[in-house]
Amino acid sequence: MDRGRATRSRRGTVGRWSTAQRRGIAIGVSVATVAGLAAVTWPALAGEDPPGSERTPAGPSQQIVDALARDLSLTPAQARARLEREQWARGTTQRLRSELGAGYGGTWLAADGNQLNVAVTDQAAAARVRAAGAEPKLVSRNARQLDTVKASLDRIADEATPDVAGWFVDVSNNRVVVRAQPGSEAAVQRFVRSSGAPANAVTVVPSTEAPVPLIDVRGGDPYLIDGRARCSIGFSVVGGFVTAGHCGAEGATTSSPDGVAQGVVSASSFPGDDWGVVETNDEWVPQPVVNDFDGGTIAVAGGQEAPVGSSICRFGSTTGARCGVVEALNATVVYPEGTVTGLTRTNVCAEPGDSGGSWMSGDQAQGVTSGGSGDCTVGGTTFFQPLTEILDVNQLTLVTTANAPGAPPADPPAATDPPAPTDPPAATEPPAATEPPATEPPAATEPPAASPPPGSECAEHKALKTATLGAGRRQVQPAGRYFRAGHGRQSGCLDGPAGANFDLILQKWSRGGWRTVAVSNGPTADEQISYSGSAGFYRYRVESRRGAGDYTLGFSVR
Repeated sequence: MDRGRATRSRRGTVGRWSTAQRRGIAIGVSVATVAGLAAVTWPALAGEDPPGSERTPAGPSQQIVDALARDLSLTPAQARARLEREQWARGTTQRLRSELGAGYGGTWLAADGNQLNVAVTDQAAAARVRAAGAEPKLVSRNARQLDTVKASLDRIADEATPDVAGWFVDVSNNRVVVRAQPGSEAAVQRFVRSSGAPANAVTVVPSTEAPVPLIDVRGGDPYLIDGRARCSIGFSVVGGFVTAGHCGAEGATTSSPDGVAQGVVSASSFPGDDWGVVETNDEWVPQPVVNDFDGGTIAVAGGQEAPVGSSICRFGSTTGARCGVVEALNATVVYPEGTVTGLTRTNVCAEPGDSGGSWMSGDQAQGVTSGGSGDCTVGGTTFFQPLTEILDVNQLTLVTTANAPGAPPADPPAATDPPAPTDPPAATEPPAATEPPATEPPAATEPPAASPPPGSECAEHKALKTATLGAGRRQVQPAGRYFRAGHGRQSGCLDGPAGANFDLILQKWSRGGWRTVAVSNGPTADEQISYSGSAGFYRYRVESRRGAGDYTLGFSVR
């Protein structure tokens, strides 16, 4: 992660919270009491898929299709057709925004997702829109002018009363909408006039919305802040992940729910914005996936922003996968802790516990949950912090299927193997210089797995390997390769020959090499390892300090 990244956001100082703001956040943060919340997966040999698993197919995942069909009352075929149309709309929007310049007034999809509408300020721009396959709509204000009107309200956001829920640019009606509690419209109109915004460019709409940050969270994969507050991972970036800013201030430490050290909050902004960045340690490998809360994951292919009217799905641990549509971009929300601007407004429901979680449009990452109003029983409005701003302000790279860290090679070069910690050799052992190089024997030289000898201490483990190890040699198990393991506790057991001294080493593939994460190096050939760690690729290494003979290795993931 680039430590030289920008340390200020466009709308405030990163990580600077007032006492009152921290007090407001603390009200909603829960204290974690459950030791283990994440499911683990049984190890599978590299190059094989665990029973019942499926490789991620091309195009939208089945989980997205199912959630979209459920929440938008579509058939699976209609959901897939909509997602394909929206993929085209995202690319067309990006291109037209650049090509039309001052003639561009915003884009939105029709309610059924089929027609892409583009606001334009002149006929020349309208002709280019038609040529691109979209429908032009002549308007009086371009996108920059609308943003200027909204910015005039943002400048006096601190003067907004609790009667104001927030405001956003309504591109389809070429105006800025301010939402106010019913009966307070006259007072809110005075607030609007004091901003200096043109009266004909702003509309005050009565609304019962009362957004609050969704703080009691573990959407996506859960993590702890300073061992107490529980939040959720948004998306993986190179070196860590992004999440909601109200989860923790800069410098806070993070860990897994069962206490495994994870990283530190390297940047945070709330209010003003609502984003946070966690820099993880070497034991955590960011992956391009989102927990689908249905026993699988959804691949992240990119981060292209979806236009207004696009379908979108939110993933959170309280309410699972929920879908709806994008209602507005660049919305301002007035929370009790302060005003946050630049959010995306949706009609997707959410509840406490969903904050910080991931938002996806098709296979494109969109942002992290900030807050909202309502719930998933009666429906509601939820806002998310767009991912593009988090990446831009902090100079981060989103981890996608195109740039994800790959699986380790079946036989990685010896140079990537750091030496395992060792005790001083006994007087009868040869000096270290006489030991053979740390190359792994090919899998073909490993004897096949067999039943452990009667009475073996390792028989209770599900995965068992038996082999013969020569004096001063080392072997990698299972079968010279590695296995996949989910987040959780791992146990390893080595039952070696009497009179020998074998060591047992657990390694994890991290950032291009094998890193030793646990070692058992007692004076005999019988060793035990217990290690709690994150999901990833692992392998065991058995080393002979003294002696040779048959051994049994058993290992499990709980």
